[in-house]
Amino acid sequence: MLLVEDDPKLAAAVRRGLGAEGFTVDVAADGIEGLWRARTGSYDLVLLDLMLPGRHGWSVCAALRAAGDRTPVLVLTAKDGDLDEAEALDTGADDYLRKPFSFPVLVARVHALLRRAALGSPPPLVIGDLRVDLPARRVFRGEDEVALTAREFDLLVHLVRRAGRVVRKREILAGVWDDEFTGAPNVVEVYVARLRRKLERAGGPPVIETVRGAGYRVPRP
Repeated sequence: MLLVEDDPKLAAAVRRGLGAEGFTVDVAADGIEGLWRARTGSYDLVLLDLMLPGRHGWSVCAALRAAGDRTPVLVLTAKDGDLDEAEALDTGADDYLRKPFSFPVLVARVHALLRRAALGSPPPLVIGDLRVDLPARRVFRGEDEVALTAREFDLLVHLVRRAGRVVRKREILAGVWDDEFTGAPNVVEVYVARLRRKLERAGGPPVIETVRGAGYRVPRP
């Protein structure tokens, strides 16, 4: 699992305790590293602090969910307001545990989330002969697998989950790239072009339409 926590003593204690329970725990000390690890790694659970340097936990969780990542997220935070808990759950967190917490309670929550996740995985996203396996982060056209980078996969999921409507560049930047992205907006065009080439090389009709002056659209299934 992944622990995103900027308090080194607490991170070390949680990692050591969960290790004694048989879990392997990676640690990220800020939100930027945490989001990168969550996107590029393969985790069964994310333990996520809210008040993080670099990028706060709400934003990390929202970015994962926007990209179609359904890995269970357990928020660990010293913030104790009901609105904070509601916001964390609204951004896609699965559970919320206030600090200081009892370690046996943490372990019980972890096991509960893992059991819940094991009961069923989200169904694949399907558009014609295109199939997107979210838990495995794999893409197929018919029987052929299409190899995508992590960012290309996130972009495809962002568009497919909004099939039937036009998605503007600024919405794609907010959902697929970091909130603080300061590069050229044409990065979206570059990635859409790459994605099209890979998807069309595998055969079948085009998946991503350009709506001139507006954005991009994936047709409804």
